[in-house]
Amino acid sequence: QVHLVESGGGLVQAGGSLRLRCAVSGRAITDYSMGWFRQAPGKEREFVGVIDWAGDSSYFADSVKGRFTISKDNTKNTVDLQMSSLKPEDTAIYYCAAQGVGSYEWDYWGQGTQVTVSS
Repeated sequence: QVHLVESGGGLVQAGGSLRLRCAVSGRAITDYSMGWFRQAPGKEREFVGVIDWAGDSSYFADSVKGRFTISKDNTKNTVDLQMSSLKPEDTAIYYCAAQGVGSYEWDYWGQGTQVTVSS
């Protein structure tokens, strides 16, 4: 069984930075593309960004492009979402997810971590 656990959320002022971490157990993260999603109160969950299984490429939603980056540490089996220049509209619960190679769905999800950006 694969488990994903997010950490690193918290309260930050607008313009600040946070680093979220997704720790994966049960399988090597090299078997998965790893994505980040978020859900703000009263809104649907939305895509934030993804890094491919090899860690060679990543892409992001327009709303976070240039401010967020994703990195993988295969030795630690973790994936980080580095968030900078945070805005109040970035406030949400952030989730990491894993998509197996060849899969068309996000196969596993974490429980989420709250990020709150104050103005």
